[in-house]
Order: sequence, then C-alpha cells, then structure tokens
Amino acid sequence: MGDIDRESKFEQFKHFLLGKARTIHDPQLFHKLSLIAFFAWVGLGADGLSSSCYGPEEAFLALKSHMFLGVFVALATVITIFVITASYSQIVELFPSGGGGYLVASKLLSPTLGMISGCALIIDYVLTITLSIASGADALFSFLPSGWHAFKLEFAALGVLVLIVLNLRGVKESVLPLVPIFLLFLATHVFAILYGICTHLSDFSGIAATTAADVHQTSSELGLIGMLLLIMRSYSMGAGTYTGIEAVSNGIPILRDPQVATAKKTMRYMAISLAFMALGLMVGYLLYRVHYCPGKTLNAVLFENMVKGWDPHIAYPFVLITLISEAVLLFVAAQTGFLDGPRVMANMALDRWFPVQFTLLSERLVIKNGIMLMGISALIIMIASRGSVKFLVVLYSINVFITFFLSQLGMVRHWWKVRHATAKWMKRLVVNGLGLVLTAFILVSVVTIKFNEGGWITILITGSLIGVAVFIKRYYYSTRKKLKHLDRLIMAAEIDKNEKVCKAARVVAAPAFDPDSKIAVLLVNGFNGSGLHTLLNVKRLFGAEFKNFFFIQAGMLDAERFKGAAEIGKLEEYVKKELNRFVEFVEHEGFYGQAFSTIGTDIADEIGKLAYSIFELYPQSVFFGGQVVFPEDTIFTRLLYNHTTFAVQRRLHQRGIPFIIMPIRVS
Repeated sequence: MGDIDRESKFEQFKHFLLGKARTIHDPQLFHKLSLIAFFAWVGLGADGLSSSCYGPEEAFLALKSHMFLGVFVALATVITIFVITASYSQIVELFPSGGGGYLVASKLLSPTLGMISGCALIIDYVLTITLSIASGADALFSFLPSGWHAFKLEFAALGVLVLIVLNLRGVKESVLPLVPIFLLFLATHVFAILYGICTHLSDFSGIAATTAADVHQTSSELGLIGMLLLIMRSYSMGAGTYTGIEAVSNGIPILRDPQVATAKKTMRYMAISLAFMALGLMVGYLLYRVHYCPGKTLNAVLFENMVKGWDPHIAYPFVLITLISEAVLLFVAAQTGFLDGPRVMANMALDRWFPVQFTLLSERLVIKNGIMLMGISALIIMIASRGSVKFLVVLYSINVFITFFLSQLGMVRHWWKVRHATAKWMKRLVVNGLGLVLTAFILVSVVTIKFNEGGWITILITGSLIGVAVFIKRYYYSTRKKLKHLDRLIMAAEIDKNEKVCKAARVVAAPAFDPDSKIAVLLVNGFNGSGLHTLLNVKRLFGAEFKNFFFIQAGMLDAERFKGAAEIGKLEEYVKKELNRFVEFVEHEGFYGQAFSTIGTDIADEIGKLAYSIFELYPQSVFFGGQVVFPEDTIFTRLLYNHTTFAVQRRLHQRGIPFIIMPIRVS
C-alpha cells in the first residue's frame, strides 16, 4: 500500500511539473498541438531573429576602419537570407513531411552524407541552446551590480533546466510563454530602426559619397583584390546571421495543416524580419557612426546614440527595455534547438544511426529522450566553457553550413536528374545552385577563419558523433543478420498453413473457446520470427496444456507515426492485421485464437492495462513474452535494444499475474 501511495504522489508531482497525459484519440489533438505560422515564427524563428544581436556586429567589426564598406556587406547579407530561404522553400515542397538537411542529403546524395549532415545539425542545435542562453545571461547581468556576476553561470544553467521542463510539457506550452518577449523585441527594434532612418533621410546622400570615398581609399591601400577579400571576410564573419533559417524544414511535423503552406508562410516571416533587422542595424551603425566601446555591444552603442537629446525620463527606459528584450530573446532562441534537435535525432534513429529510444514519445507527446539529451549536452558544454560567449561563438555556425552545403548540393543534383520531367527545373536549379555557391563559400571561409581559434573543437566533437553513429549502425546491422534465422519461421509457418488449407476439402469452422483449458496469452510485436518462436516454444514445453491462445500487442506511437490522425488510424489497422495472422495460424493448428490490441506511447503501460483486463475475465491465463538474449549482456545491448518484456513482467508480477519470459538466443 505504501508503494502505491508513493507512486501516486510521484505521479501527482510529475503531472504538476509536466502536465497530465494527453489523450491520443482526441479528434482535436493535432489541432491543439500544432503551431500556426505566427507561433512557429516565434518558436522556430527566434534563433534567426536573435542572430541580429551578434551577426551584423561581427560583420561590421571585421571591416575595422573601413566601416562604409558595410553597405556592400549588408546588401550581400540580405540577398543571402532570401536565397537560402527560397532554396529551403523548395526543400519544404519536395519533402513535405519534414526532415530538413538530414533527409535531403540522405535521399538525394547518400545515407552516409545524410548522417554527416544530421550529426552536424545536432551539434549546431546543442550549441544554439548553449550560446543563446549564455549570451542572454551575459546581457542580463550587464544591468546588474558586479557583485552578482559570480552567479551568472548558475543562472545560465538554471535557464537550460527551465527550458527542458517547458519542452517536456509540450511544444505549444513551450512557445506560448515566449510570445510577449518576442513581440517586445520586434516592437522596440522596428521602432528604433525606422526612427533612425526617418530622422536621417537627408544623410543618405552623404553616406553614398562617403562610401564611394571609402571604396577609393581602401582600393588604394589594399588594392582591388584586397578590398574584395576584406568585404568577403566581413561577409563570412557575419555567418551567424543565417543560422536558424533551416529550422522550419526540420519542424514541419509540428506545424498546422496545411503544413507545407504553413511552413512557407513561416519562412517568409523569418526572411523578411531577419533581413529587415540585419540591414536596418548595419545602416544604423553607419548613420550614427557607431564605434566599438569596451563592455558594450554595437547595438547598445547605437541605441544610446539614438536617444541623445531625448527626455532622460524616456531615453533611459527605452534603451533599457530594448536591450533587455534582446537579452531575453536570446533565451527564446534556445527554443529552436529544443524543438528541432530531438526531431533530427528521431529521424536518424529511425534509420538506426542512433538508438531507437530517440523515437519514443512521452505521455505529453514530445520526444522526451531527445529533449533530455539536448538539454544535458548543452548543460555540459555550458559548464565546461564556463558560459564564455567569446569561446562559444568560435564553436558556433560552422556546423550549420555543413548542413546548408550538403542540402543545396543534394537539391542541385536532384533538379539536374529530373530536368526532363519537371517544369521550371532551370529556375529551381538556379535558386539552389546560387544557394550552393554562397553556402560553400561561407563554409570554407568560416572553417578557415575559425579553425585555429578553436573551431577545430567543433569539428572534433562532430567527428566523434559521426563515429558513434557509424558504430551504432554497424551494431544494429550485425545483430539483424544474427536474428535473420528467426524470419525463416514465418516462411515455414506460411507454407504449413497453405498446405493445411489445400488439404481441407471443405470449410471447417474455427475451433471454439475451451473454458476448461488454460489460456496462453502471448505478448507479440507483429507477425515475425520472434513471436512465432515464442509461440512454438510454449507449445513445445507445455504440450496440450493450453488450447486457447490470446495474442496481445500495443502499437508504438513514436515520432515516425505521430504525424496526424490518419497515421494513428493506419497504426491501429496494422496492429490488428498482424494479430489476426497469429489467430489464423493457431486456428489452422486446431486451437482457439483471439487478439487484443491497443496503441500508445508507453508499450509496457499499455500492455499492462490489457493484461489486467484479460486476467480479471480469465484468471486461468498465463502470460508469455519473448526476449532476445545476446551471447554477452553489454552496455550496447542495453542501450540499443528495448527491454519491454522485462518491464511488462515487473508490472504483472506486482499484481500477482503469472508472466513467463521465453528466451530467444542470438548466436
């Protein structure tokens, strides 16, 4: 009784912290969970929009004394934003179920290149979480007394933990609290940019003349090639501005129907807002002749210069609110990593590059293991780097351009292959081709510039993750080969059944239920070799003791199948079809068969509920489940294979229900 009370209290605390379980049969479920374009813009676009807090600054500072060359960098930045957005819009159309850079590279180039793209993106999302929260903590603590700065790392770590909890509660629950922050950032920055431009309209002719003079002076000092290299270096240093554009293509499954239209609308919001911010801020730097001041961001210097001459009672609160909105938006930007990182891992797990546990959903219908891993990884990097934004910026933005490059390469190859069968293929090829050239140039530049500064650490971490993925894939493949002998049982069973059907000259009624005989209840997972192996062993070991055979199966509602009500319906039909094959098999053997099915996110819980209801009606039931047994029980067998049978056994034994595990040896 005490155990039940403790469990009840634990469940109450869990529901308080994460919310109650969602009902998967709710007809309005997907409508309630999915995001319209505006909320997707907040959840997925905050990463890109927040990059305007540091991307334009990095590009502008790289020009040093030749600041008016920033006009060309700003224009190139805007063009790049729209090119990458247009190319990803074509990816969304071609892959409407989502998957982003991982799926594009896997399908259009090769599975191995897809895996490299996915690993690079996962590390990028972890760094997105870490850098965003560390930057936000830096910005917030800059307004606090110096004595408080000793707690900055602890505050950043707490920020990661809060976002983990928010995301475990659900996608929409993690986005809605962030909307006011997002809107405050937009309102203050749009006003500041428009105010700065409108009050300096007469200065634009002077900027044009000064820019021409700067071009002449720079070309005289460095030569034409030197000037172009300086502009391209500045352009590359602002590469952080483009991170986050790919997020929508990965997050399509969480968008409101029609998903492709919602995704494209979200990307338009992202592109327009990001281009406006990047261009507006860089123009503002020129209009107000902004220079670097130690301890302040360029945006802080810009806004302070902008409000000179204002009433102090208005000027100081405006600058304070504007800068605080920047700081807090950086926390919001971490949300992109939590929304998309677990989904990339789930897609890779479906292809066995990662453990299948990363496809599992929680009772709140979020990818729980992926969220936890992303959060814990970000927390480790946060602690290891001591929350140093300067260090984290060096690690950042390399990986996303690996994914950008491979995605564009795959799309270019695709349009060329289908050129004879696709209308307007040339236009599409040009868009992705231009994206390929730009992302390749930025990738090479960023790696070259950042490698010796610490960028090699990112490449080392990504390479290590790639090595782990290759090992996991090979392990799954090796084990699958060992289990192949079980599949021969299916062929033998089908042949045996067909022979018996052919011999039967007349229609024979299915065997009736024998109330005097015991019931063997078998836990199965589809009509496969392991299920048949368990059934045949029960018959071999217990002889005629069982004349009634019940089969129970819980369909796993994972990240692959949780894409709409239609997919849930297909899963239910599939489970029933597989169970009926077992029933037909035992009926042809002369035994009574019956099937019981359900679907859910926790197989052990769902099977437990079915088993309780069966045992109440048929107390003479004995439950059986097959469990694959490897020659050696290692950390890899525990990590890469679920042990649902053991979990079910614990639940049933606690209720006094007999459950026998039948070993399935892997030789």
